[in-house]
Amino acid sequence: MTTQKKRIAIIGGGVGGLCLAQGLLKAGLDVTVYERDRTPADRLQGYRVHIDPHGARALHDCLPAPLWQAFLDTTGRGGQDFGFLTERLRTLALIETPAAADPADDHHSVSRITLRQVLLSGLDDVVRFGKTFERYERLSGGRVRLFFADGTNETADIVVGADGGNSRVRKQYLPHAERVDTGITTVAGKFPLTEASRKLLAPRLVEGPNSVIPPQGMGFFTAPHDLGTGPVRDDGIGGTEQEGALMDNTGSYILWAFGATSKRFPAGLSGMTGEQLKETVAGMIASWHPDLRRLVELSHPGTVSLLPIRTSIPIDPWPATTVTLLGDAIHSMTPMRGIGANTALRDARLLRAALTTGLTAGGDPVAAIARYETEMREYGFAAVRDSLRAAEQFVGDNRTARIGFKTFLRVVGHVPALKAKVFS
Repeated sequence: MTTQKKRIAIIGGGVGGLCLAQGLLKAGLDVTVYERDRTPADRLQGYRVHIDPHGARALHDCLPAPLWQAFLDTTGRGGQDFGFLTERLRTLALIETPAAADPADDHHSVSRITLRQVLLSGLDDVVRFGKTFERYERLSGGRVRLFFADGTNETADIVVGADGGNSRVRKQYLPHAERVDTGITTVAGKFPLTEASRKLLAPRLVEGPNSVIPPQGMGFFTAPHDLGTGPVRDDGIGGTEQEGALMDNTGSYILWAFGATSKRFPAGLSGMTGEQLKETVAGMIASWHPDLRRLVELSHPGTVSLLPIRTSIPIDPWPATTVTLLGDAIHSMTPMRGIGANTALRDARLLRAALTTGLTAGGDPVAAIARYETEMREYGFAAVRDSLRAAEQFVGDNRTARIGFKTFLRVVGHVPALKAKVFS
């Protein structure tokens, strides 16, 4: 068997795994994705994803040109300037993010569902649905046998665990790699953006992402996913057509996320309906600006979800083998800073380059994976630490620290040179 014929198995068809599959297929390598979802339509849920330049460059390099263009054609048109606001909607600082000349080096907003649909395009013969991975065993000659819940098994030369934060590949391969509860809980929802609803909000909430910083103990994030005028008829807030579009992610909306330490929420949170979660958050922000309360109160309850925040624990380097990991399977992080999906995409781009070199140029695939893991561990676990720090600051209970941070932001907002240095 020639090196070009080595089989690569990807466990998990999320953003990172599918991006890697596209890149490997583009390079002419033999790749199969094993996905536990029964059909491509099983995962029709989720919120907008902020794609940063790392993620954009990965998509550009891994996708064939028509799919890269399809991605660009489906991104939102909301601005990327980031606002820091008080709970009364006073601006502390606005961080400008100028558009890049090359879309592959720019920021984008995309529906998670739409992104997955783009990534699945052209992979009909690559992705096998209904394949829940259970375990693997090593065979003589370096091959790996994969076992699935339906009683079938497959063999591969290289296995990539891209099966998310609860990765079964990681649990077998690196059982000491932990993922823990941070003690922080968020509730997120979608406020539908229509011609009528835009007029109900301060312009800043529609123009770009914002971090709302109340006195202490909680935080609030907003981000528009704005597709402009579309096929949805504007009947005002709460109309049947808006709700339908919002539920299937064809309409524009503002994502909002409220976070606090778990002890601040009432008992029984995990069993609450979307409507009850809305009422809970509304009560906790009752003294805030009416526009922030409106975001919560006018969101369809079917879009409101409870999201406990977990994070991985960075671990020491391990010896490289023909089994490796990417994305949340190895460096699961909090959603704060919006870098989880982008780090997974960055992994996919790096691993694709490593495997392409290792399998098409007569190189050693294990050595190629070792190079990938060395670089991935550095930026991946750095992202985990940065994300956790941001999550802890988001819900910080130290009132003095909050006042100090707000003062710092006000100073930065009025000194362009300092702002450029701090937020470069």
